[in-house]
Amino acid sequence: MIKELVKKNRTYRRFYEDVKIERETLEELIDLARLSSSGGNLQSLKYLLSHDDENNSLIFPHLRWAGYLTDWDGPGEGERPSAYIVVLGDKEISANHFWDHGIACQSILLGACEKGLGGCMFGASNKQALTEALHIPERYEVILVIALGKPKEVVVLEEVTDPQDIKYWRDEQGVHHVPKRKLEDIIVNL
Repeated sequence: MIKELVKKNRTYRRFYEDVKIERETLEELIDLARLSSSGGNLQSLKYLLSHDDENNSLIFPHLRWAGYLTDWDGPGEGERPSAYIVVLGDKEISANHFWDHGIACQSILLGACEKGLGGCMFGASNKQALTEALHIPERYEVILVIALGKPKEVVVLEEVTDPQDIKYWRDEQGVHHVPKRKLEDIIVNL
């Protein structure tokens, strides 16, 4: 069951923008993050939730979409996320958030996938501009942003054929292809 959920949990970059996500759903996803492991059990992550058009429009322009798709600036009107979760580090609790954001985001995205939603995790964003646009207090630092929505694209996994070429790509039909290395290529036994 978990393997199928992990395979289904892809990075989606185009959504049915008109399919709204309620705050209650976002809170359920944050609860999964809350229950996840935390380095030193410090629980220093906090979450800013956005699910309305006004706040979403403050977040969208500060994200950097799909670095390998150099001719694409991100989703157009009608294909943008219908919700965001901004993952914040509370500097008054800790200056080091360890690996917590990765664990928390994976829990959130697996939970979203289970609900028929999809997401995209952004480390690449203009964090300073995002902080200013959302009036985030100084005690918090923006770590990641998760874009969420009902996926409007097909993402397929395929085996890497050239170990030097791991770039994802889109075909003429807009299907998003993600090459993955073979299992035997990532296990190292000496």
